[in-house]
Amino acid sequence: MENINFGILIVDDEKIVRESLQKWFKEDGYTVDVAESAAEALKKLQIKSYDLAFVDIKMPGMDGLELQRRLKEIDKSLTVVIITAFASVESAVQALKEGAYDYVTKPIAPDELSHLVSNVVNQKKILQENIQLRQKIDERTQYDEIIGESQQIKKVFELITSVAKTDTTVLIRGESGTGKELVARVIHANSSRKYFPIIPVNCGALNDNLLESELFGHEKGAFTGAQYRRKGKFEMADGGTIFFDEIGNVSNQLQVDLLRVLETRQFIRLGSEQLINVDVRVICATNRDLELAVRERKFREDLYYRLNVFTIFLPPLRERRTDIPLLVQHFIQKFSRIMNKPIAQIDPDAMDVLVRYDWPGNIRELANAIERAMVVGKPPAIKKEDLPFQISVSNGIKPSSDSLEEIERLHILKVLNQCNWNISKAAGVLDIDRATLYNKISRYKLR
Repeated sequence: MENINFGILIVDDEKIVRESLQKWFKEDGYTVDVAESAAEALKKLQIKSYDLAFVDIKMPGMDGLELQRRLKEIDKSLTVVIITAFASVESAVQALKEGAYDYVTKPIAPDELSHLVSNVVNQKKILQENIQLRQKIDERTQYDEIIGESQQIKKVFELITSVAKTDTTVLIRGESGTGKELVARVIHANSSRKYFPIIPVNCGALNDNLLESELFGHEKGAFTGAQYRRKGKFEMADGGTIFFDEIGNVSNQLQVDLLRVLETRQFIRLGSEQLINVDVRVICATNRDLELAVRERKFREDLYYRLNVFTIFLPPLRERRTDIPLLVQHFIQKFSRIMNKPIAQIDPDAMDVLVRYDWPGNIRELANAIERAMVVGKPPAIKKEDLPFQISVSNGIKPSSDSLEEIERLHILKVLNQCNWNISKAAGVLDIDRATLYNKISRYKLR
C-alpha cells in the first residue's frame, strides 16, 4: 500500500492544528483532507472514503465521540484516532472503548504521530493481505482438482457437496492411489473450517510410540529425546480438520486412545496431566476392508461405528475409463508447466494404450506414467514408446505357454495388482482362502 493511496481526514476546529497535521502528513506522502467541524467531515465522507481519521473531542456542535459513532456507521473499516487535551483523557478512554484505535494529546509531537500512522498503515496492509488470502482460499473451494465427468465421479461430487458444510465425520474408502487425500482436502476447502488448517496424519508411516506423540504432543522430558514441549496434530488442527490416512493401520491400543478423543474432544499431552480441549472435524481414509478387520478383531467395532458415519467410496480408475483422457490432459498440462516443456498433446495410439490399461496404482500410477513420458518424450506430443514399458506392453501380454499353471499365474498376478496386493481382497475376488493365495504366491514366485 503506497502512502499516496492512504487517505487521512483531519477533523479539528483549531486551524493551526489542521494545517500543521496536513503539512506533516503530506510531507510523508499521504493524501490528506481537513474539516473544521463534524458536519463538514460527514459531508466529505459521503463523497470520498478514507483510511484514517483524526478527530478532536471538543468541537462546537457535534463532539468527537458522537462523530466517531457516525463515521463508523458510514465506514466500519475506517480507523479513528482521537485528539484530546490533557483534561479530556477520560473521554479519550471512553472513545477507545467504543472502537477508537488510539488517542493523541495536545500539543502533538510529530515523531510520535508519524509512528502511530505508520502502525495504522502496516495494520491495514496485514488486513488487506488477509482479505486477499481469504479470497484465494475461496477461489480454491471448488472441485477443479478432482478431474472427471463419469457417473461415478459425479456421485462423488454430490456426496462432497452434501457433507462439506457439516461437521460430520467422513470415511473415504478406495484403493491406493484413487485420490482419497485430495477428496479430504476438497471437503475441508468447502467447509466452514476452511480458514483453519487441515492436518494430515499418515497412520501407516509411524510406530505406536511415535504416532501417539504425533497425535497428542508431549511435554519436555516426557521420554528420552523429548527436549522441549511439542504440540500434537490434534492441537495443531484446532478449529480445522484432522485427516487420518490409512486409519486401518492403527494399533488396538491407539484405537482406544483415539476413540476417547473422538468422543470427548479432549486429550492429555504425553508427560502431562492437564486436559486439552480441541474443536476439530475428523476425516479418515483407508484402503483396507474394515468390516473384515472388525470381524477378525483387528479393528475396534465401537471405533468403526464412530468413524463410519458418512462414507464416500472412490472408484478405481479401471471402473471410470471415460475419465482417463481428461486426467491425461490434466497431467500433461501440469508437467508441461513444471518442466517448461512444449508438449501439449498425446498421440491417439498412446491414448488408446492408457485407456485400456487396468491401472492397479490408479490415478497416482497414471500421473507417474505421464510424468515419465513427459521427461523422455519430444514435442509436440507424447507417443506410445514414451510410456513406461509395463504399460505399453500390458495390453498385448500373452502367457509364455498355454499351460493352466501359466494362465493361472498371470490371472493371480493381475488380480493382486488390481487389489493393490491386499491379500484378503484378492482372495475374495479369486474365491479362495488367504492361505491358498499365499501358497500360490510362493509357488509362482510372484513376490
